[in-house]
Amino acid sequence: MSTIVVVDPASLTPVGEVPDQDVAAARAAVDAAHQAFPAWSRTVPRRRSEILHRAFELMLRDRTPLSALIAQENGKSLADAVSEVTYAAEFFRWFAEEAVRPGGEYGEAPAGGARTLVSHRPVGVAALITPWNFPAAMITRKIGPALAAGCTVVVKPAAETPLTALAITRLLTEAGLPENVVTVVTTTDASAVVGAWLDDQRVRKISFTGSTAVGRVLLRHAADRVVNSSMELGGNAPFIVTDDADLDAAVAGAMIAKFRNGGQACTAANRFYVHAAVTEDFVARFGAAVEKLSVGAATDGADIGPLISAPALRRVTRAVDEAVAAGARIAHQAQAPSLPGHFYPPTVLADVAPDAAILQDEIFGPVAPIVSWTDEDTMLAQVNATEYGLAAYVFSGDLARAIRLGESIEAGMVGVNRGLVSDPSAPFGGVKQSGLGREGARDGLREFQETHYLSVAWPS
Repeated sequence: MSTIVVVDPASLTPVGEVPDQDVAAARAAVDAAHQAFPAWSRTVPRRRSEILHRAFELMLRDRTPLSALIAQENGKSLADAVSEVTYAAEFFRWFAEEAVRPGGEYGEAPAGGARTLVSHRPVGVAALITPWNFPAAMITRKIGPALAAGCTVVVKPAAETPLTALAITRLLTEAGLPENVVTVVTTTDASAVVGAWLDDQRVRKISFTGSTAVGRVLLRHAADRVVNSSMELGGNAPFIVTDDADLDAAVAGAMIAKFRNGGQACTAANRFYVHAAVTEDFVARFGAAVEKLSVGAATDGADIGPLISAPALRRVTRAVDEAVAAGARIAHQAQAPSLPGHFYPPTVLADVAPDAAILQDEIFGPVAPIVSWTDEDTMLAQVNATEYGLAAYVFSGDLARAIRLGESIEAGMVGVNRGLVSDPSAPFGGVKQSGLGREGARDGLREFQETHYLSVAWPS
């Protein structure tokens, strides 16, 4: 069997290899998950909860080696990797708690003569497809609720970062998860593998995190069998700063919202809209913080690691070059190292036109384009003039104003005076072309359940 060589994007050296599996392996994974489903779905909620909680404990026990593994295959800084492992583990703890609270309803039919009993059943075998940018968190955010609901799963991690997925699967086994409840398929032929899953009548759920373009393709395919679908797709997050905002807080929030994982996040601030009265001051403060960022390998303790690949580096470089050619100005920039990896220096672009091309799509890199605004209605129209609607950020000294602005933005999640929106207890997801469904919170469990009810004759 051929293999996938996993490469450190900072040093361009191999860090491991995994099997490059094919459609036959994908079908075998469904065979195993289908056979394991009856027993796992009948496993009492308390037992499922205990396994998930033990997995949470094991992830924290192994936080250091897991973080090092993520930093190696993904390239993100060690600080980011440690934060990701901690965040990823929380999904196991949260859904361990949700597993024993499945909920339900009992009530009298309005016309009398019957009682209604409503419960929730596992949807069945679930196919999970995860991206490379958060190789631990994207796995646990899907596996946690699937297992809590009683589903068995087949998982296809990104070919760039399969080692973390396999490590987490081993921890689940150590936690007591029965054989074949979770099966990972590593492949470079994602289209064929996922296509085989969507064609298989035993697969009743697909949960995908990735680009909107790929999500559209998967939804068209899923429509052939009306497969239950959850899609967490692309973003184009605005970051709004009003004239009365606390600029120190806004800069601190911007550093998190923009540069977490080097800007390679679907929730990353992609477009900065700063009121004209404070634009110069904000750019100066933000730029000073950006220039202090160290760029390099995680093993060297750098704040910002490399982009995931050479094509990603070319794409970000081209976007900045085109923005500058169109009139934007590189106001501040960190220093990129002279290393073989895919490094791009964190960059602040000023004087960006509201219709600039760099504002139209995800940058997915450490670049912050800043637009100056004066009229609130015009700014909001610009903010909402996108097919995406995942995350947004608002900083204002007036909380009521911040909430009003947040409610006016077409996005599934809005950070108000904070640069982070993700939390296992909150429903993560977007509107418009940014996806379908929610992950996290009670909503995340429901994505892997079907509602079932009994109408029971009840003589009056």
